[in-house]
This record gives sequence, structure tokens and C-alpha cells, in this order.
Amino acid sequence: MATTVSASGRPSQARERLLKTASALFYTEGIHEVGVDRILNEAEVTRSTFYRHFPGKEDLVLSYVRSVDASIRAHVEATEPPGNLLDALIDEHTEKICQPGFRGCAFINAAAEYPDQASPVRRAIDEHRAWMLDVATEAFRRAGHRDPERAGRRFMLLRDGAMVSGYLHDPQAARATLREGVDDLLATGTARS
Repeated sequence: MATTVSASGRPSQARERLLKTASALFYTEGIHEVGVDRILNEAEVTRSTFYRHFPGKEDLVLSYVRSVDASIRAHVEATEPPGNLLDALIDEHTEKICQPGFRGCAFINAAAEYPDQASPVRRAIDEHRAWMLDVATEAFRRAGHRDPERAGRRFMLLRDGAMVSGYLHDPQAARATLREGVDDLLATGTARS
């Protein structure tokens, strides 16, 4: 769905409030737990304003997932110099793990609520994860790993485990373990035979 813009050419403030409010509530309480009425109340917008920007709740959920994706992509793509891609991936995740209010991976959480792989929300989640895997694979390729595809897949498992462990247990330990796991992948995959 295209972003609705105001007469000034900027994104609509009401749409931004709706998305910001919904994003915070979806992440902290769960997508299916939060109703449209609550979002409207907390965003201080009318039902007609909501429907002017989003045909329904699922469209708002899709915008939420895409906005989280865009934020992560922007962080990773802003990496300077480009050779630090692996560090950017690790930093993106470990910074989040240690923030107050961390509830795990927004994509894993949303996928648990949208098990139908044909749903637009689930497809957006899968697109994000495919992009993340591609970026991780490229990062290991740049680092000189002998099998960057395998290392990328292993990174995704380490990353997923760190996100869950950071929420359920000790965030600092999850952060350190993710870094150690990536260091181990690099040491074994770039060592000279």
C-alpha cells in the first residue's frame, strides 16, 4: 500500500501516528491481542481516518512488518565501510537484544501469529528473512569464508537463538554468545588448510 501524503507532500501525520502506535502495541502485546479500537484511541484518530489510510487491520499489520524491515535494512545498508557488513548485522541484533522492553524478534513473533504462509503478512516476513540470509551470506563471502551459503544459514540460526534467548534469559549472555558463534564461524571457515 502506498504511503498517504498530506497536501504538503509529506506523509500524513495521522497515518504515521497510527503506524507508530500500532507498532508499539503489536510488538509489546501481540498483533492479535490488540484491536483496532485500542489503536484508534491511543493514536487519537477517528475510524474514518484509519480506513482512509488502511483498508483493514491486516493492512496495518503489513505496514508494521514492512516498517521494521525498512528500519533494519537502512541500518545495515548504511554500514561504512561496506566491508563491515558482518559487524553491522551483529550490531543490529545485539543492540536490540539489550534494550529495555525487548520482546524478541518482531518477525518471529509475527510469524507465530500468521502461520499461513500464503498470507501477505507472512510473505513480507519471509521476504525479510530471505534478504537477511542473502546479506549474511554476502558478509561471509566478503570475509573470505570457504562456504558462505552454509555460514549464512548458520548465522540465521545463531541470530534467531540469540533473539529468543535475549528475551527469555540474559540479554548480555545472548549478545556475547552470538558474537562468539560468528567468530567461531569465521575462524573455522577462513582458516587455511
